Amino acid sequence: MYLKNWMNKWFWTLLICIVLLFIGALSLFFATNKAQEESPDQYVINQIRLSVNPLLLYIEDHFTVLELDSVIRSKLQQMGNDQEIGITVVHLNEKIILNTIEDDLSSSIHIKNDVHYDLFTSQQEPGKIKIAFPIMNEESNEQIGNAIFSLNKDILFPLKQPNSSYLIILIMTGVLSLLIISLALCMIRKAYKDILTPLQELKKNTEEIVKGNYEKMSTHPTLDEIGELYAIFDQMRLEIKQLTTQRNEQEQNQKKLISNISHEVRTPLTTIKAYLDAISEGICRDEDSLMSYIHIMQKNTEKMSRLIDDLFIHTLKELGHIPIHLKEQYSRDVLTTILQPIQYYVHTMNIHFIGPTIIPNVLIQVDADRLEQVISNLVTNALKQSSNGDTITITAYIENQSLYIQIIDTGNGMLPEDMPFIFERYYRGQQPARESAIKNEGAGLGLSICQHIMEAHYGSISFHSKHNEGTTFTLTLPIS
Repeated sequence: MYLKNWMNKWFWTLLICIVLLFIGALSLFFATNKAQEESPDQYVINQIRLSVNPLLLYIEDHFTVLELDSVIRSKLQQMGNDQEIGITVVHLNEKIILNTIEDDLSSSIHIKNDVHYDLFTSQQEPGKIKIAFPIMNEESNEQIGNAIFSLNKDILFPLKQPNSSYLIILIMTGVLSLLIISLALCMIRKAYKDILTPLQELKKNTEEIVKGNYEKMSTHPTLDEIGELYAIFDQMRLEIKQLTTQRNEQEQNQKKLISNISHEVRTPLTTIKAYLDAISEGICRDEDSLMSYIHIMQKNTEKMSRLIDDLFIHTLKELGHIPIHLKEQYSRDVLTTILQPIQYYVHTMNIHFIGPTIIPNVLIQVDADRLEQVISNLVTNALKQSSNGDTITITAYIENQSLYIQIIDTGNGMLPEDMPFIFERYYRGQQPARESAIKNEGAGLGLSICQHIMEAHYGSISFHSKHNEGTTFTLTLPIS
């Protein structure tokens, strides 16, 4: 709005200045033209002198015989007619010797009243100028008479050019004023079209973003500075939209996380409390029953511990502070230590376990505790998808200067709709159709944490799964 007002103000200021300039030039032209009409200057006198000079010389040469010689009189009259100049030759005794002016039939003239040697007093008739020049005797250099010439103004004044110069200046001023006004109008129109209108549209789009509407695209037809601004603005809109979507999803997922963890923790707590109440009430009458109760409470305590550990690791990941201490170690020692308790745990779930026949013994940069966390999490996921009689296989091999570790199960496999999201935080896949070795419980943080840990080892995690046929997870670690 401020730019629009500024442009309007300066346009009207420019227009007023141009109008004043044109009025001033017009006034100067008319004032100069009027002054020249009323008071012709020495330039006009010189032009008259040049016009009548041949006639004046002829009169001076033949003055003595002019009154009597009809041939000379006729020739002089013809010369005057050719130049459209009226001639009156007067003797010093005021007698008219020759008069070619048709409307003047007098035979004498009053020298003091009718003979004028300057232009100011010579303007006697509208449209004509009468001016007198003395007739001199060449030998004695004395005045012997007067020659009065009558000339038309429209013949004389075109010879003088200053008026046309002022007219040209006036015309140029008018044309220049029109050009400046046209240019100003074109500039204002272009500014409105290419600057003000796009900026106003961009302002509307900004207001939509402030209101939370990120769907309206900002486009500009030309790739100029305004077009680049539109492109950057639309890119910003998309980024804000993406960030807002991510923030909303994160808030929603955090709510789900709190709800899931609350539910998952409440179940074992309720179980533990129930068994503790039973023990305190003396329901357990022998040692076997008591040990059975203690075993159940221990399993629920371990479940709560795993949930709390996952939540703690997730919090550290959000803060970017998961402690990972890489140390150069031999892969055989590390994997053997990790796989022995896993093998025992899988057997207790009535699932077949096949470990690697030969574990490659190469140096790797690894945090053994974090790698154990990854493998344990993947085995736990395999148990969730496996039933009695299924098999979990773990292999290790070297390929392309990397150590590969595979966790393979013959369980339910993943549903196709779950596969794109398994590494996302808080995501929990659908429950398997058949009964699994352990319940599909958790907060949906395991695989996301596993991916983060493997990336911190400069390795990777990938998977292949087919529904009702099983899943294979592959871990890759670079060899030192």
